[in-house]
Amino acid sequence: MNTALTKSILLSGITLSLMSACSPQTKNNDEQHVVNDKKDNQQREKIEITESKEIKTESMASDIEVTKQRASGPKAKAMLMRVAPGQAYHQRIVLPPPIIAPIHTETPNTEKYSDDPENELKLTKTQPVSTFSIDVDTGSYTNSRRMINLGKLPPSDAVRIEEFINYFDYQYQAPSKVNTPFNLYTEVAASPWDQNRQLLKIGLKGFEIEKSALKDANLVFLLDVSGSMNSENKLPLLKRSLLMLSKQLDQDDTVSIVVYAGAAGVVLKPTKGNEIHEISMALDKLQAGGSTNGGQGIKLAYQLAHQNFKKNGVNRVILATDGDFNVGTQSIDALKEIIKKNRKSGIALTTLGFGRGNYNDALMEQLADIGNGNHAYIDNINEARKVLVDEISSTMQIIAKDVKIQVEFNPDQVAEYRLIGYQNRQLKQEDFNNDKVDAGEMGAGHTVTALYEITLADSKNKQIDDLRYQNKQVKESNLKSNELAFIKLRYKAPSSEKSNLLSKVIMRSDIKTDSEQLSNSLGFSAAVSGFAQLLKGGKYMQDFTYQDVIALAKLNKGVDEFGYRAEFIQLVRAAEAL
Repeated sequence: MNTALTKSILLSGITLSLMSACSPQTKNNDEQHVVNDKKDNQQREKIEITESKEIKTESMASDIEVTKQRASGPKAKAMLMRVAPGQAYHQRIVLPPPIIAPIHTETPNTEKYSDDPENELKLTKTQPVSTFSIDVDTGSYTNSRRMINLGKLPPSDAVRIEEFINYFDYQYQAPSKVNTPFNLYTEVAASPWDQNRQLLKIGLKGFEIEKSALKDANLVFLLDVSGSMNSENKLPLLKRSLLMLSKQLDQDDTVSIVVYAGAAGVVLKPTKGNEIHEISMALDKLQAGGSTNGGQGIKLAYQLAHQNFKKNGVNRVILATDGDFNVGTQSIDALKEIIKKNRKSGIALTTLGFGRGNYNDALMEQLADIGNGNHAYIDNINEARKVLVDEISSTMQIIAKDVKIQVEFNPDQVAEYRLIGYQNRQLKQEDFNNDKVDAGEMGAGHTVTALYEITLADSKNKQIDDLRYQNKQVKESNLKSNELAFIKLRYKAPSSEKSNLLSKVIMRSDIKTDSEQLSNSLGFSAAVSGFAQLLKGGKYMQDFTYQDVIALAKLNKGVDEFGYRAEFIQLVRAAEAL
């Protein structure tokens, strides 16, 4: 009885428990407990992480304190630099405000160059005579070098081949007496870019004058200080360049400085050349600003040059500018007339170009040509030293003026020819004997080189067909059958208006049969001309490449005292990569 009752009570308890567990309220309570347990666990994890970070931070701070105590002297900062980044990793990172990139607007390029296509091939039977003026300018080469070093090839019109060639000295021997102003050199050999043609080189070397023997100089620096000159490669470089020139002068020389911007003025009255402190102070005070009144400045400079004119001396205005004439004498023709008038009175004009972006190369070259001077472009302080220190005799003192060259080719030996470069120096055939026609000047020690590419009459690679109705009968009595060409030169002494004549015959037997027989002067000048022709489009260069230029230049590098030839080779490599 008792046993049965006990079993009944136990079964009732189990039944009640099961019913309670299955009820909705009980289920909700259990779920709430689970949620609470999860929240508790998450909170405990956060606390543990925070505690861990605090322990690490305290440990790192302790490490830094120990490091500070142990490190001393110059090593302390270096040790702290190695520890600090670890501390920064556990600290709160504060982001800087966003950086808004500036909008860069490229300055428009307004540089000006004269239209300068290459000379065309001439048929000897119809045009046997070629006449041109010499050119001693070098500005095109240095200006092109500037562009290549900035990572871009120069425009075709910026490349004047003769100025590339004449940038370099070719070790021609100078005459020993001053009454012979220059020596004449010629050479004929196979063309490096076409073995079926030949190159004829005509080289001149001027009489050399020691710096100590230079004539007394009356120099007027005409300096552009307009707003367009306000950059490091303009006015600051200009001032350093002219200071270098001033240090070459002595007490018998005089220096004046005229500046122009919106207006022109004298900043240094005629001063003895050895008063370098006064000259330096005047240059140092110059600042750029305002527009450009170049015409007014030139008039004032010539006035000063006349006031201090040195009879039998060097009288010269040196114009240093980017050529951006935009106010004042706007008529370029009127400006040229001023320069021409003063040239006739014995005052020459040299132009020095500076800067980029608005450089007026065309005008700078023209003004120097009219002013019986030379044009150089100064792209760095080394070029300033070359032009105004190393070559001061050539830059300052003229040994011959109105120098003209005329070449008559023998049509029985030469079928075709072309003059490489000198496009804007070409003269009419009758201008050669006309002493009224102006031509280029040659300074003391100057080197001038001209190259013709010729095609022999018996060549199988002519570019111009023979004329159908041309008379092929040539009388031996009227022709020296073995002569290739007849070269004539005219020049005037600096103080004379009457020209002198020199001449030389080039024979067929003068041709070197193997291109390996090239002299270093012809080989390197050919490499330089080849490079310039490639920059102008390479119309006549066949398959000649920049690599061929490099190989030819390296083979004929020769003496390179100042490193200009090595620099040229690197310049070609840079151009090839652009």
